[in-house]
Amino acid sequence: MKVGYTRTSTFDQVAGLEAQLCDLGAAGCEKVFEEQTSAVGKRPRLEAALDFIREGDTLIVTKLDRLARSTSHLLEILERVKAKGANLHIQNIGADSASPTGKLIYTLVAAISAFERELMLERQREGVARAKALGKYKGRKPTARARADEVNSLKADGVRPVDIARRLGIGRASVYRILGTPSP
Repeated sequence: MKVGYTRTSTFDQVAGLEAQLCDLGAAGCEKVFEEQTSAVGKRPRLEAALDFIREGDTLIVTKLDRLARSTSHLLEILERVKAKGANLHIQNIGADSASPTGKLIYTLVAAISAFERELMLERQREGVARAKALGKYKGRKPTARARADEVNSLKADGVRPVDIARRLGIGRASVYRILGTPSP
C-alpha cells in the first residue's frame, strides 16, 4: 500500500498543503496523513503514519523538509520504516530507501539541507545584528500590547484572563502581563 504524509508549518499555507495532497494523490497513495504543525514540535500524524505502515508498504512524502528536521531525524525515521519492512520514497529526490544507494542519497541530501539551513540562520543573525547596530531593527511589533485597552475592558467586565486570551486570540501570559498580575 502507498501511504502519504504531508505537512505544512502553519494553517496559512493552504496552497502548499493542497499541492502536496495533489502530488500524493497522483502517486497513488491510498491513505494520507496530513498535519499543519512546525517540524520542531510533536507531530502526531507522522507518528500515526509510522504506526500505520506495514511490511511491503511505501511511505511517500513530496519533499524531504516536510518529513525530517535533520540528518539524524531522517535516519531515525528511515530506520523505523525499514524495521516495519516498508520503504520510504521522497518524490522530489526520486530516491527510494529500498536500495543502499537510496539510503546514501537520503543521508547526503539531509546533510546538505541541514547545512543550508544553518547557513541561512547564520545570515539571518548577521543581518539582525547589522540592523541593530544601524538602529534600524525594531523587532516584532508587540501585538498583545496593542490590545491592552480591550484586555483591561474585558477584565473590568469580569471576564477571566484565560477567556480574554481566547476571545482576543492572544497568549494567556500576555493577558497576565498586561494586567500586571502573575500568571498561575
